[in-house]
Amino acid sequence: MALFRKSEEKQQGEEIELLRQEVLKAQMGSSAEDYALKELEKLEKTPVEAAEYAIGVNHLDYLVTLPWSVHTEDNLDLVHAERILSQEHAGLHQLKERILEYLAVRTLKVKRTYRLLVVDDEEIARSNLEHILKKEGYDVSLAEDGAEALKHMESTPFDLILTDLLMINVGGMELLEKAKDRFPNTEVIIFTGHATLPSAVEAMKKGAYHYLAKPFNIDEIRAKVDEALARKQWEQRPKGPVLCFVGPPGTGKTSLGQAIAAALDKRFTRLSLGGMKDEAEIRGHRRSYAGAMPGRIIDAIRRVGSKNPVFMLDEIDKIGQDFRGDPASALLEVLDPEQNEQFLDYYLDVPFDLSSVMFIATANLVDPIPRPLLDRMEVLALPGYTDEEKIRIAQEFLIPRQTEAAGLSGSPPKFTGEALLMIIRYHTREAGLRNLEREIGSICRKIAREILQQGRKPKPVVITPEAVENYLGPRKFHHEVTEAKDRVGVATGLVLTETGGDIIFVEATRMRGTKGLILTGSLGEVMQESAQATLSYIRSNAKLFHISEDFFTDHDIHIHVPAGAISKDGPSAGLTIVFALISLLTGRPAKRDVATTGELTLSGRVLPVGGVRGKILAARRAGVKTAIFPEKNRVDLEDLDDEIRGDLEVIFCRSVEEVIDLVLG
Repeated sequence: MALFRKSEEKQQGEEIELLRQEVLKAQMGSSAEDYALKELEKLEKTPVEAAEYAIGVNHLDYLVTLPWSVHTEDNLDLVHAERILSQEHAGLHQLKERILEYLAVRTLKVKRTYRLLVVDDEEIARSNLEHILKKEGYDVSLAEDGAEALKHMESTPFDLILTDLLMINVGGMELLEKAKDRFPNTEVIIFTGHATLPSAVEAMKKGAYHYLAKPFNIDEIRAKVDEALARKQWEQRPKGPVLCFVGPPGTGKTSLGQAIAAALDKRFTRLSLGGMKDEAEIRGHRRSYAGAMPGRIIDAIRRVGSKNPVFMLDEIDKIGQDFRGDPASALLEVLDPEQNEQFLDYYLDVPFDLSSVMFIATANLVDPIPRPLLDRMEVLALPGYTDEEKIRIAQEFLIPRQTEAAGLSGSPPKFTGEALLMIIRYHTREAGLRNLEREIGSICRKIAREILQQGRKPKPVVITPEAVENYLGPRKFHHEVTEAKDRVGVATGLVLTETGGDIIFVEATRMRGTKGLILTGSLGEVMQESAQATLSYIRSNAKLFHISEDFFTDHDIHIHVPAGAISKDGPSAGLTIVFALISLLTGRPAKRDVATTGELTLSGRVLPVGGVRGKILAARRAGVKTAIFPEKNRVDLEDLDDEIRGDLEVIFCRSVEEVIDLVLG
């Protein structure tokens, strides 16, 4: 029994010693390393059979496997990054520009010339140091003593000061104090021919980077200068940007994140937030609990093996919330560049630096994202593609990919522009590209099957509009606008949904009743309030629109938006509702090919709306000829290319009266 106990103690000692070596090798940083070593001391006094021992060993084993000091070097070649982004994605100029701006800033930070100040009352020592440091490519200034050095520092910021300790007027120690007080980011190296241990300790306590004794070795001074500037460069590196890609499904948000990682030569990891309801999934569990685990943020960093990866937080607009906490609130610290340098996962119990991680969140809509969380991110929109862009992307990316997948790379089918346009307009209805790729893939598979059934050699097939109808069958979608007649009480509107811009039809009818307002079509609270405000506006301005003032006395008004299975909300349908009601009450049919969008106030002012590009694309897809936007959205339209607007006429308005004759026949 005694032998068994001794063997067990020996095994415990070996395990703890191995862990100690791993802790020292991990380069955790002073605070985390001190914490880990204290935990090891506790483990030495804990019996192996105790549950706390296994928990402690697992905890330390997890700590040492984190990439505390492992980071990849960014590829700062702008030409390389631009080529990678262009190869992977067509269009998306705004997003590509943002990534190239980030790279440009990193490049300037890394490649800038460092300014050094040499302070010594001996001219030979100053000249020697100046000669050595200028050969290394540094911009070097000289000063005879501390007083002259302080004057230099008032006009020029320096990255590093090399100063003698004993000088007339202001000495090196006093210069160190004043420099650190006024310029805390400036590193200071002190050298002296009268080196003593007390003066070295005092200098280090006051913030000196290093203390050297004269005569010093040239290689040593070079090495210490390089180390000091390397630390300064790492501490003052640009924080990893926190971007949020917002756009409909299929617009390439996730694949763009992967392309950014490839362009920067960074590692890529992804975490899906959709449906997440437990705060512990972000922050982890206290390790004292049974089955405790680290949060998924830290776990992903551990798996990717780098402290500066591209980290994609997918579906950030679909985070849940229940009695287990609010994950969105836990993300506030993760996505705040001012806080995430000391991110505390409850399982780790020591801070981990997330400031160099490049976070990219994705969302279909901005509205569901909590305001404090949205404030921490830079929102970049991917609102969808025009028909012309889809054709170009299909020819360059989708068709080759689906041709390869169907085994037709030896004799790929050739899709004409007319055939692709037919697939886009009559077999898909989307802002993105997923269904377009599925339909192209379906045609390629049918061609592959024909080749095998007929036993013929593969030969190039030309896909025309007739071939599309043959392979995919009758059209699945129709243009509701161009194929319908103008009607009284039915107005066309433009809205933004999770799947991008879309058109809606607001229908209004009147019947005998007791001043009731009936709203149907699965309308949200905001849209219901917008309808009530619109009715009040019309009642208070009945004379202006030549409507009888008692139109509501013995009647009910019913407002309906078709597609009742789909939830609809938002204020931008206010302008459409008002024209549907005026059309109903005046008997003037609303023009089907004129679509409106805008928030309406009780005083009749038209307020700006979001999703302008998506709504323009939706109007073009549906065959709308004229789109009416609020005047304050004019600046959003000016930023759009002519290709996006096409032949769509866009009119701006400040009030309902300005455009009533354009909308109603």
